[in-house]
Amino acid sequence: MGDKPPGFRGSRDWIGCVEASLCLAHFGGPQGRLCHVPRGVGLHGELERLYSHFAGGGGPVMVGGDADARSKALLGVCVASGTEAYVLVLDPHYWGTPKSPSELQAAGWVGWQEVSAAFDPKSFYNLCLTSLSSQQQQRTLD
Repeated sequence: MGDKPPGFRGSRDWIGCVEASLCLAHFGGPQGRLCHVPRGVGLHGELERLYSHFAGGGGPVMVGGDADARSKALLGVCVASGTEAYVLVLDPHYWGTPKSPSELQAAGWVGWQEVSAAFDPKSFYNLCLTSLSSQQQQRTLD
């Protein structure tokens, strides 16, 4: 796509949410809208945006950070009373066909995590919110 040096092609270097968003656009996939969170502690301020994204039919949210190198995908948000909040986290490294959803949960590939435990408070994060229609997603987020 021209955003990386020639030596990147065929390498095992990682891409982040910005590059994933570019790939989605380049290959005609779902629309990817980027949201930068300067510090993980600030993710609590994005929970309403994430909730609206999912409530409006938005797809998985790809997550990448700097100090937190554990890539993850968000599949849902649950805001409880007070400051308690959870995200449904999927580890995107899983491959294969699971025997059942409970197998994935038991192995830790997918599960609900408290926001403060799922995100490093000192790491920045890029979120790529996916949607089939960028116009639909824009209306949902604004």
